Amino acid sequence: MAKENTPPPGQALAEQFAAWAAGLDDASLPQDLKDTATAALIDHVGLAVSARHEEYVQAIVSAWEGEGPCTAFGHARGYDAAGAALINGTASHGEDYDDTFEGTPVHTSAVIVPAVLAACERHGRTGADALRGIAVGAELMCRMAIVAPTAQHRAGFHPTAIIGALGAAAGVSTALRLSPTQFVDALGIAASFASGIIEYLAEGTWTKRIHPGWAAQAGLRAAALGRAGFKGPRTVFEGEHSFFYAFGVPEIAPDHTRITADLGRDWKAARIAFKPYACGTMVQPFIDCAIRLAQDGVKAHDIEDVLCKVGEGTVHRLWEPLAEKRRPSTPYSAKFSVPFGVAVGFVDKAAGLGQFTEQKISDPDVLALAAKIRYEIDPNDEYPKNYTGTVIATLRDGSVHSARQPHMRGGAREPLSRDEILAKFRANTQYGGWTDSQADALAQWCERLFDSPSLAGIEAFRG
Repeated sequence: MAKENTPPPGQALAEQFAAWAAGLDDASLPQDLKDTATAALIDHVGLAVSARHEEYVQAIVSAWEGEGPCTAFGHARGYDAAGAALINGTASHGEDYDDTFEGTPVHTSAVIVPAVLAACERHGRTGADALRGIAVGAELMCRMAIVAPTAQHRAGFHPTAIIGALGAAAGVSTALRLSPTQFVDALGIAASFASGIIEYLAEGTWTKRIHPGWAAQAGLRAAALGRAGFKGPRTVFEGEHSFFYAFGVPEIAPDHTRITADLGRDWKAARIAFKPYACGTMVQPFIDCAIRLAQDGVKAHDIEDVLCKVGEGTVHRLWEPLAEKRRPSTPYSAKFSVPFGVAVGFVDKAAGLGQFTEQKISDPDVLALAAKIRYEIDPNDEYPKNYTGTVIATLRDGSVHSARQPHMRGGAREPLSRDEILAKFRANTQYGGWTDSQADALAQWCERLFDSPSLAGIEAFRG
């Protein structure tokens, strides 16, 4: 006889979360959260503009038939809300230069910001609505990421993609002021929309790039369905066949309490990390080490051997197959290679958008050094709780030089300043072909948005 799946008594976790979100007012949002949300908005729109001419973005633009009143930054025509969210989310994440969460790597802003902006533009909501939606959506993503750390990756899924669908549904539900029942339905529906496998790792193909944009539009659609009365399972988090069962592995038991513990008192979304380099999250500390050694006088052509001490959980994504990581077949593959990131850090003392190009992955100096870079698993590495890097370079004269980055620069322990965020934004908009005056206008719009009565003026940034 089939086992009856009886929902647990009392409020389900989704109901608890929805009730909390519905009760939020503007005064309850702490200043550090508002500051982080503003930085996330600035970072997001700059990245969206930077990638507007890239082939993968143009492919989506060509394939999307829907038109409407919503803005895709840097693109002339208006889109329906789902289309704008898909394009902006894909463009902002496409070069892997967007923000991340240190508890377990998920990219919150590339999902939540485009979903919430599209919903607010479509439905005429205020800047305060956008702020609450971004805060709640990002908070849910961060909390879901630490329920069962690494389980989604081990099951073959991209956490940003699958968690993002529910985060976007939560953000849009909050911004549009859905009732708690509608909010819960939206979460339950979004879990059935969640998708995104990590097979992109095999060849550095484009599917990872679209994951946040797809999650953003999936969450939008889930919220629209919930708003219209379509029913979703309220036990989406803790039920017998719930999210963490479907997207997990048996050996990692989910701690469901992390979804609701200390809601409103411990804002995890206030601690998202902004990337200084245009590549995968766990590559970043190693690049810091390489640049530091290069600035201290270590020359790439003098290096005989480079040893990197790494967390075991990063090996299958950033080190193997080693031949591909030492000689990436595409610029995108290079973004998920510690050997390439370390090599380009030594050679160029930089790792921005200009370091992950067709020309750079053929650079003989970079490839010669990447071939000398190897790894050793450090049993004391704190991944995924902390992202560290240790690089030990042995030179031809036998001397040994080492550097260690004890955490991710740009994260909670060593945050980027607003000036650094704006400098990155300006470099990105320039990379996307915008003038200084266009960039200035967009930065000012972002700085004022959350205090504005509407999203008026956003359409000026379509060109």
